Amino acid sequence: MDAFKPITERPWPPAKWREGIAILGTVVLSDLVLYRGHGFTGLAVLFAATSVLLTLASPGPRFKDSNTVKTPSPLRSWSFWVVGVLLLASTAKLVWCGSPLLVVVAIAMLAAFTAALSGVCPHVLETVFMAVQIIPAGYFGLCHYERSFKERPRHHAVTSGRWLAVLLPLAAFVVFGLLFILANPNLVTFFRDVRQWLERFAPTVPEMLLWVATAWTTVGLLRPMLGRTTEEILDSDEDSSPVGSDSPSPWYAALRNTLTTVILLFAVYLAFEFNTLWFRVFPKGFYYSGYAHEGAAWLTVALALATLMLSLAFRGGMLQDPRLPRLRRLAWLWSLENMILAIAVYHRLLIYVGFNGMTRMRVIGFLGISAVVVGFAMVVWKIIGNHNFLWLIRRQLWTLALAVYLFALAPTDAIVVRYNVHRILAGDLAPSVQISVHPIDSEGVLQLLPLLRCSDPIISHGVAAMLAERQITAEQLAQQRRNKGWTAYQGADSLVHRTLNAHADQWSEWTKDSRRRSESLQKFRGYAYQWY
Repeated sequence: MDAFKPITERPWPPAKWREGIAILGTVVLSDLVLYRGHGFTGLAVLFAATSVLLTLASPGPRFKDSNTVKTPSPLRSWSFWVVGVLLLASTAKLVWCGSPLLVVVAIAMLAAFTAALSGVCPHVLETVFMAVQIIPAGYFGLCHYERSFKERPRHHAVTSGRWLAVLLPLAAFVVFGLLFILANPNLVTFFRDVRQWLERFAPTVPEMLLWVATAWTTVGLLRPMLGRTTEEILDSDEDSSPVGSDSPSPWYAALRNTLTTVILLFAVYLAFEFNTLWFRVFPKGFYYSGYAHEGAAWLTVALALATLMLSLAFRGGMLQDPRLPRLRRLAWLWSLENMILAIAVYHRLLIYVGFNGMTRMRVIGFLGISAVVVGFAMVVWKIIGNHNFLWLIRRQLWTLALAVYLFALAPTDAIVVRYNVHRILAGDLAPSVQISVHPIDSEGVLQLLPLLRCSDPIISHGVAAMLAERQITAEQLAQQRRNKGWTAYQGADSLVHRTLNAHADQWSEWTKDSRRRSESLQKFRGYAYQWY
């Protein structure tokens, strides 16, 4: 690990404006190539351009301390030029005749190139470490950028604060306003020109996640943490500073104006939400998917964005501002509005469930909004307890991990199918569409047995045909598992096989006659589709 020593002995240089340009350029390129591109040539351009941007934006030669001699420039090292030539050769081959393996090779070459650019000889282990450290290095690099911004000369900070006091509230108004428009089809129709603009230019949620991931990765490549510890990089984190000391923050006016703006915007929107969707009977042809499915997703994005804004607002130097109590009062008011907005999201999801039953994706929706609500509560607790940003990030990740864990372990299909069957047997036939169009795993299929007694013959016969088909599949699967041995055993599949064989006489007509089975299934699906 001697190759790491020159890096660990030198402090990180101050942030440069060219790093921001490189990050922005890489985000734009990744959007064009990864999200809107279609082949290997685009990837070749992305790898080649990224290497050029990293070279131009690299913090450059570092210092051991303020009085020592500069370290040699990476541009003079043979490893930089050798790896650079190898990277360009791999990109040229991608243009000529690309392959997935060549993409992996180009990624490895880019990691090695970054190591050489950082002054580290790109041995294989060092290259692997460079690739692995990108995510934490991105976080530490962003923290360093924030500290560099705060440590600017006072007159620069004041000037920036004045601009931010206008631009930040305006940006918040535009972003949340667009999210509220997207969450309501009638608003999108009203703002027809805005709708056309959104359809053409507005990024989707996956696209925005790609932007974040690309920016994070680029920061990790520009500011590698080779050999550094968390304490060395975060030793100047200001979240632990004493609260209430007389140190006005240049961010105060911007945050105050932003919170005031979103409080007023949320108040207007919540009044519209309750007037539009609460305490009313929905007419025939109501756009359930647009309001309850897509709309709930956009409102969840708004809640997640509000969580991020609050978590970033109350940290660092802002906690030392003597005007902090006034800002907190605004934060409590906006937090109350966010909790009401979360209730509105639950209400939208329940509208959709009430329309035509439960599905896996609706379970994910309930878990997702619940995770966002818990995350927002964590932000409120952070503000109350003056905890640092790392405390919040750790608990936010716990919340996300717990939501994924619960979904993975829960018998989701059993819960979904049992709910839908109960609704159907109670006389509400709409959830039958979820049974006819969605796959059902072994945990849920046995919940269909009560539907054999359904008073509607199309549904009862359709379910009988489904169970007959499932019994045939279960028998084939059981034979395959026996041939493969005990390592292929699955308890749920075994239970389905035994139970379906025990009740096989209830659908024997459909088991023997494949034509009747197919006709019953088609008739059931066509009949249930009226509630789609």
